[in-house]
Amino acid sequence: MLKGFTSARLACGCRIGFREGVEGSPVTVVVDEKGPGCPLSLHVRDLPLFDHREAMRPSTRLLPPNEEEYEES
Repeated sequence: MLKGFTSARLACGCRIGFREGVEGSPVTVVVDEKGPGCPLSLHVRDLPLFDHREAMRPSTRLLPPNEEEYEES
């Protein structure tokens, strides 16, 4: 279970809550209440704010082989 904070208020006026995460992210941040003056269309009540840490991990795809330097003839 989560320890510490259960909610927070952002500078835009939205209130967020912290929930148990899924694989790859230990905590999910959800918009509990949209602020009346919040200009951000990404802040939607009851939808999570996504963590993009998995996108910053090294690729698991095979990379093309390194080519040797070309010599001029």
